Amino acid sequence: MPRKNKKIEFHKIEITDAGAKGKCVAKAPDGKIIFINNVVPGDVVDVQTFKKRKNFYEASVTNIHRFSDHRIEPSCEYFGSCGGCKWQNMEYSKQLFYKEKEVKNNLEKIGKIKVKELLPIKGAKKKYFYRNKMEFSFSNNRWLSYDEIQSQQKIKERNALGFHIPGMWDKILDINKCWLQEDPSNEIRNKIKEFATKNNIPFFDLKKQKGVLRTLMIRISNIGQTMVIVQFYSATKRQINDILNFIKTSFPEVNSLQYVINSKSNDTIYDQDVICFYGNDYIQEEMEGLKFRINAKSFYQTNSDQAYELYKIVRDFANLGGNELVYDLYTGTGTIAQFISKKAKKVIGVESVEDAIVAAKQNATINKIKNVEFFVGDMKSVFNNDFIKKNGTPEVIITDPPRDGMHKDVIKQMLKIVPEKIVYVSCNSATQARDLEILSSKYEIIKSQAIDMFPQTHHVENVVLLKKLKQI
Repeated sequence: MPRKNKKIEFHKIEITDAGAKGKCVAKAPDGKIIFINNVVPGDVVDVQTFKKRKNFYEASVTNIHRFSDHRIEPSCEYFGSCGGCKWQNMEYSKQLFYKEKEVKNNLEKIGKIKVKELLPIKGAKKKYFYRNKMEFSFSNNRWLSYDEIQSQQKIKERNALGFHIPGMWDKILDINKCWLQEDPSNEIRNKIKEFATKNNIPFFDLKKQKGVLRTLMIRISNIGQTMVIVQFYSATKRQINDILNFIKTSFPEVNSLQYVINSKSNDTIYDQDVICFYGNDYIQEEMEGLKFRINAKSFYQTNSDQAYELYKIVRDFANLGGNELVYDLYTGTGTIAQFISKKAKKVIGVESVEDAIVAAKQNATINKIKNVEFFVGDMKSVFNNDFIKKNGTPEVIITDPPRDGMHKDVIKQMLKIVPEKIVYVSCNSATQARDLEILSSKYEIIKSQAIDMFPQTHHVENVVLLKKLKQI
């Protein structure tokens, strides 16, 4: 038996599937599964393992004998280094095929349920430049490519503004062109980097936790409004003004220019003060005449076009007649609640993030929607008997929980009040399937539809309609 950490080579292995976390799958001669990055089902490859477990290996490709018919040339020059778009080398129709297959397998194998109607996955019209929000990191010690290291030449320019290398928290991949967000995103990022470097404004040192420029966030709405947020670790007034005035002058199309001074150990801004330097402290998205203000901390689906398609699926599955009381659990900024409000008697939204509920109430006022009401609090605590007694028993529940799925107490309460219908939206069909198995004691799974919010990645959203069993 080989030692646990000894590297093993397998030759002429055919890639047969794609799935977990974007990795592709093959089978070793000993029957174990091999997980491999940067390949496509149909490829025939040689691999070398770098991790061995009881039931599987993880391996890297050392040679490709035959290319898959479904392999395409990646558009991005950073494919294979940046971990953001792992399926760029796979034709889009096959991406959709494997996403749909994963959802179906999770529902059947984890949830142990049969869906009456499995609708075709809703693909995206935009395969690139679809994200309305991007976050980039500054670093004074950029990641060096293999060729740069091998050249043994002294690299003078080490500043970077880009993405973390997967598995390397202190290494940032410098990006010239990212294919995920439309212009002027790339130009804004590149010019900020150029200006800061030229003017000797220190980029952040992740290991030593010092420097001036820390992160950059760019949001671009579906009506063309742009928000830029610069996060400083520590900075003088002059450094802040120099950077922000440069952005304001160079990019007059920026509607919202904001900044954060954050000297804590992590770069999350949700517990930080965001200061508006120029313009509004929000930008606006529009959908079917509804207006949604998005601020620096707002959660909003990062693919605006597909968010609209997702909300239409939810509305269609709910099939409201106009007299229903609807609960929208994990409502976020209340976008779904407001989107379906015309079809409901009343919608109650519940969310744990206070800022999100403030935004939801503001948006409802802007949209002149009077039949929605929003509450803030931890879902498992808020969604209790007293809450239902006060607000009424819903005929329909829409739920869109985080990746971990719903808390067991939330599911328990659903099974107690047994609404006629539940529409379950999920970004993780595995935890969704787990929850559905529990709910199936009182519900039948009527239909399911996956939707691709993130082309070129393995991520997929899924919507399921549950109806109360007739004997309940």
